[in-house]
Amino acid sequence: MNRLVFLLTLISYNLWAQGVDEKHLKNVRQLTFGGNNAEAYFSRNDKYISFQSDNKQWGLECDQIFYLDVKKDTKTEKPNLISTGLGRTTCSFFMPNGKSVVYASTHEAGGHACPMPPDMGKKYLWAVYETFDIYVADLKGKIKKQLTNTPGYDAEATISPDGKSIVFTSTRNGDLDLYIMDIDGKNVRQITHELGYDGGAFFSPDSKKLVFRASRFSSEAEREEYKENLKKNLVAPTNMEIFTCNVDGSDLKQITNLGKANWAPYFTPKGDKIIFASNHHSQRGYDFQLYVINADGTNLQKITTESNFNAFPMFSYDGKKLIFSSNRDNGGTRDTNLFIADWVD
Repeated sequence: MNRLVFLLTLISYNLWAQGVDEKHLKNVRQLTFGGNNAEAYFSRNDKYISFQSDNKQWGLECDQIFYLDVKKDTKTEKPNLISTGLGRTTCSFFMPNGKSVVYASTHEAGGHACPMPPDMGKKYLWAVYETFDIYVADLKGKIKKQLTNTPGYDAEATISPDGKSIVFTSTRNGDLDLYIMDIDGKNVRQITHELGYDGGAFFSPDSKKLVFRASRFSSEAEREEYKENLKKNLVAPTNMEIFTCNVDGSDLKQITNLGKANWAPYFTPKGDKIIFASNHHSQRGYDFQLYVINADGTNLQKITTESNFNAFPMFSYDGKKLIFSSNRDNGGTRDTNLFIADWVD
């Protein structure tokens, strides 16, 4: 067999293997090219996504919020900036009208510069910037309303499919708990109450339940470490499981018990399963694959196999597409890009 035939055979085998291993994903297409791109979420008509990026080629020092037509990609068209370009932003989500986006930003209280990243030392930690508040902006970047204005971290906002409510994470009570407010920012009520990080919450398709990541503790030493980190506006995301509850906080259930970091959950279109990212299978920390599990915690299935980071999955509202972040096909760099695929049950 000559080298060309061997190479073509190898390529064909790799494509076949990917199709077998990632059988739920078809027609995978890359949307961004460079930097760290994450938390991409569909508009209600499934035509656009909002996402955050720190792509240096766009003159960014830290994450800002953009939106993009899903039929295009950032090679053919630079995405539209939604955030102010000041401070640091996170966690955008389209409002029901499709004409505005909710997101968190430090620009108001934290000044124009990007806040300093945490000094992690020997541990991997996330910063919980106390200057984050939640805003609504139109697609031209004009801020229409500030939804939160309390001391401490307010971020990770997502919206119920029925368009009535926003769930978010806040430290307003001294812990990282989930809260729900009406779509206009009124009627705020606390949903979770147990010590630990409750975050990254999304509503079920019928808007009656929440799925989220949470850290819980098996020893007093772990509890004290969490509290000490939080005093420094830090949290260790290396030990989290997936939970669900009703939107009033009742019927709280732990869905996974896998160990390590299980996060970025999202209900499947029928609401009977949950897709999430996990490194429980890995001997090293940085190997995250997507998994699907029944909402009762049974029948765990691996979805991705390509690359060693796949996370932030969201289904389109019609249930036909999945968007996610991955460092596949990044040419050996550390870039994390957005990918969209047809979902195959």
